[in-house]
Amino acid sequence: MRADLGDLNAFIAVAQARGFREAARSTGLSASTLSEAVRRLESRLAVRLLHRTTRSVTPTEAGARLLERLGPALGEVDAALGVLDGFRDRPTGTLRLNVPVSAARLVLPAILPGFLAAYPDVRVEIDAEDSFVDVLASGSDAGIRYEERLEQDMIAVPIGPRVQRFATAASPDYLNRHGRPAHPRDLLNHACILGRFSSGALTSPWEYERDGDVVRVEPQSRLIVRIGGATDLAVDTAIAGSGIIHMFEDWLRPHIASGALEPVLPDWWQSFSGPFLYHSGRRLVPPPLRAFLDYLSLNR
Repeated sequence: MRADLGDLNAFIAVAQARGFREAARSTGLSASTLSEAVRRLESRLAVRLLHRTTRSVTPTEAGARLLERLGPALGEVDAALGVLDGFRDRPTGTLRLNVPVSAARLVLPAILPGFLAAYPDVRVEIDAEDSFVDVLASGSDAGIRYEERLEQDMIAVPIGPRVQRFATAASPDYLNRHGRPAHPRDLLNHACILGRFSSGALTSPWEYERDGDVVRVEPQSRLIVRIGGATDLAVDTAIAGSGIIHMFEDWLRPHIASGALEPVLPDWWQSFSGPFLYHSGRRLVPPPLRAFLDYLSLNR
């Protein structure tokens, strides 16, 4: 039993967008064309793939299983067809990257403008989130993650700064009112600002290191923000004097340089290795991704 590739793509678009109108906007096809394609596919397969109501469209159990398998498979088809781009003068197509918000904020701004200028026929789509997702299943060509979150069967390439640090800071006003910590354990007596990942885990304990002495503290917090979308709120709240913040030094550096924030325990700030661009070693490398890898290699 064979299904038309166009109908399969229509099903994927609708299932991922959770609606025919939403999928129409992303594909350029009409909602009625997509609806007919899905009905045709369901008829050919003799199984319902989507639950349809006036308010939502969601995959059935069968549809969810099919969607899970189709993403990587059609990605391979796209990559295979994309190999033909290598025979053209310049790479073309779309590069899709799944990255943490921190990388979108701190790593890619120094890389993307130059890459876009060097490869004018390549389009880049960035999906910034802090949940760990399967790159292939998400429809992305590659992702950016830190070493401890890389999957074993992935190819990893260094991207961005090779060494980073976590920094702790607070507004001078807060420190004048509550005192300046002299040791990481002093943070237990302060109001601190924490983050929460999409997994539910907190950005705690905070870890510090000096002369081989490692100290972990779990500070009390009156403010917890979602990592990613609310990170700037946490920084602004620290600047306003509501507590002590602990996060990427690069994110806090402009505010420290301006005097809005004051470093706390800088001799204890811990370093860690920088991020990696990773992609599957089990699939063809699409020309846009190959161009991006080449650009990174030439601009390290």
